[in-house]
Formats: sequence, C-alpha cells, structure tokens
Amino acid sequence: MGVIGLSAANLQHVPCAWQGITWGIVEGFVKWLLQQGYAVGTVNNRLSAVKVYAKLAAKAGVIPAQELQLIKSVNGYGRKEAKRIDKRRPVTRVGAKKEQPVRLTPEQAQELKSHPDTLQGRRDALLLCLLLDHGLRVGEVVGLLVEDFDLARGELHFYRPKVDMEQTHELTGDTWRAAQAYFAHDVRANDLLLRSSRKGGQLTKRPLSIRAAKKRIAYLGQKRPAIGLEDDTALSPHDCRHYWATDAARNGTDPFRLQEAGGWSSLAMPRQYVEAAEVSNKGVKLSERPGLL
Repeated sequence: MGVIGLSAANLQHVPCAWQGITWGIVEGFVKWLLQQGYAVGTVNNRLSAVKVYAKLAAKAGVIPAQELQLIKSVNGYGRKEAKRIDKRRPVTRVGAKKEQPVRLTPEQAQELKSHPDTLQGRRDALLLCLLLDHGLRVGEVVGLLVEDFDLARGELHFYRPKVDMEQTHELTGDTWRAAQAYFAHDVRANDLLLRSSRKGGQLTKRPLSIRAAKKRIAYLGQKRPAIGLEDDTALSPHDCRHYWATDAARNGTDPFRLQEAGGWSSLAMPRQYVEAAEVSNKGVKLSERPGLL
C-alpha cells in the first residue's frame, strides 16, 4: 500500500491517513491556528472536528486507544481565556467575516425594507423583511418555496437545515405586505421563492443563491445614504439577523422565546443579545413564603 497523504480529503474519508497522528500534532495544530489569526471560536470548532475523526480512526484500529485519550485531553479555549489570547496576538480573525456586526437602528432597518414597486424592488423588500423582521439565516431565506407562505393565515412555515428544525412564524405587517406585492407578480406555485436578477432589474428563472443574496445586501447597504455605512463597511445578512435578535431582546422578549424563534439549539447565542440587568435578580419570581422579619 502506498503512503497516504495528510490532505483534508484523505483525513475525512481514509482512516489510514490518521496513522501517526498524536496528541502532540493535534496540540501543535491548535497553536498554529491561533498564530495564523483564526478566531478562537473557529479554533474550538476545528479541534472538536479533529476529535470526532480521531475517534472514528480509533474505531478502525488506526489510532491506539491510549493515544485517542491523549488527543481528547487537548483542550479548547473558554471566553475569558480567548480574550486574554486575543490581547497578545496582532491578528485575531482571518477571512471575510467581520469581527463586529454592523449595528442598525430601527430607522435604518425601515429604510432597508423600503424599495421601488418593480420586480427587483419587490423581491428585495421581501428579502430584507425576512432577514430583519424574522431573523432568518440567509441559507434559510434562499431555500424558501412559494408554498411555504400562507398569506390567508399570515404565516410562514419553513425548515432550518442548520438545526434540523421546522418552524412556523407569524408574518409581521411589513413582511405580509411585501409578500402580497411580490406574489402578485409572476410567482408560480412550487417555485423557489426568490429569483436572481439582471443588472437591468429583471428577474431571471434562476433561484437567488446565497452568494448573490450576500452581494445584494452589501450593495443595498451602501446604496442607501441614510444607512450611513462607511465606504469599507459591507452590510451582511448576518447583520440583519443580529439586528432582529438585538431588537427583540431590547423589547423584553424572553430568552427562551428568542431561542425558539431564532432557531438556536441552546440559550448560549440568544443570551448574548440580552443586556445584563443592573440588579441581577430583578424580575426573578419565587413562591410566596413567610418572611424572616
């Protein structure tokens, strides 16, 4: 048998590629990721993936059981330690993903949802309403079908592939009106909801891709002077989701309700949008019982 290379493809599909992988190599890989400027969250995710594949390789008899236990002992980084690490290194994030989201005001969000009464304008209005009023992920939006909408009931039924969850959302007034306007013009049953557009503004028969949706959101963010974005700041679909979650939390939405509505599998993410109270136990309700005084 020839030597199996340590390519990503081999490590994912060929158990023999893990032969010779030790805890020291894994620990060195983690430190290399940090030196290259990868976000701590990304480092933790990749370490977790390595441990999963190492476990599979051990089941195939490629990695000794003792070595697997040592690999499992390689730790990721908690939030406090992540802050300490980031202070000591010059680069804390690589790639196009922003370190901080663009923070929108309600007025800016309303401006982003306002579009001319054209095929492209009606599509853009519905796209922005789904992102800003419902907090959908961009992949969820571009995967929507026309039949997912029940305008008579004012509801949207859709699937969240990231968390394998089906949900029903009550449409906001702006989303319902945008959907009504969009559906009244050249929308066919069983079609994907959003279609791509040409430079002239005409819609094509092709579905809107995630990449095209991201480019369109960035363009619309720069096109609107009232939004006030810097020239080098691009608005993203995730910024819209961030606005939705932040606005909901500031208006008193219960974290558990926010978790469900946003399609998160745990409270860790929605908890980030809830501002800490000045009095920590304010609002905590307990059973009535005789006082000590």
